[in-house]
Amino acid sequence: MKRQRVSSGKPWESQVGYSRAVRVGPFVHVAGSTAADEDGSVAGGAYQQARKALETIEAALKAAGASMADVVRTRMYVTDIAQWEEIARAHAEFFGDIRPAATMVEVRRLIAPEMVVEIEADAIVAEQTGD
Repeated sequence: MKRQRVSSGKPWESQVGYSRAVRVGPFVHVAGSTAADEDGSVAGGAYQQARKALETIEAALKAAGASMADVVRTRMYVTDIAQWEEIARAHAEFFGDIRPAATMVEVRRLIAPEMVVEIEADAIVAEQTGD
């Protein structure tokens, strides 16, 4: 099967050796996404960071020929589980009707101390049927 790689153009993709998303056949896997700007800076609280991460995921899916409606699984890594409601609110704004399988776990820390959430997504693009 053909392998399609999607890049966001951020410098750490080549530094670390990963793609923002990879599509093989109908499967699209989106790497852990955060609220980091081009220069690596992160702003905002848990809700704002989760929204920005989900916007990054949405853009990666679109570049891979998928959409948020194709998402079947998300994983949310949070540095303070007490903020789960703020992160869940952002998640529900994007996935309220889609309702993928989801996991939220607390981790000790993320790559930068100001990051409070990182989100991954997996999607399966439904086959197009002709009439």
